[in-house]
Amino acid sequence: QVQLVESGGGLVQAGASLRLSCAASGRTFGSYSMAWFRQAPGKEREFVAAISGGGGIRYYGDSVKGRFTISRDNAKNTMYLQMSSLKPEDTAVYYCAAGDSSTPKGRAANAFGAWGQGTQVTITS
Repeated sequence: QVQLVESGGGLVQAGASLRLSCAASGRTFGSYSMAWFRQAPGKEREFVAAISGGGGIRYYGDSVKGRFTISRDNAKNTMYLQMSSLKPEDTAVYYCAAGDSSTPKGRAANAFGAWGQGTQVTITS
C-alpha cells in the first residue's frame, strides 16, 4: 500500500508561482504512475496532471496546460507540481494520487487507488 503526503500549499497572489510536493512510501516509487487532482468548494474533483512511473509520459488538464508542470524524482520518492501564472480559479485543495501500474490510465479519479490528505492552495486577486 502506498502512503502519500502533500506539502507546499499556501496563500499567494494571482500571477505568482508555487510548487507542491508529494512524498511517497510503501512501494517502489518508480513502479507506479502518479497524478495531481484538485477540488474547489462545491465542485467535483478535477484532474490536473499525471505522470508515468519513469516520467516519460505526462499530460495535463486543459485548464492548467502551459502553466503547470508535473515532475518526479524517483531517487527522492517525491512528485512535484510546479504552478505558475496562478489564477484565483486555481484555488482548491490539491491531492496527489498513485496508480497501480507504471502507465497512467486516463484522467478519472477512480484510475488512481491511493490518495494523500490534500494541501490547500489559495490564490488572491
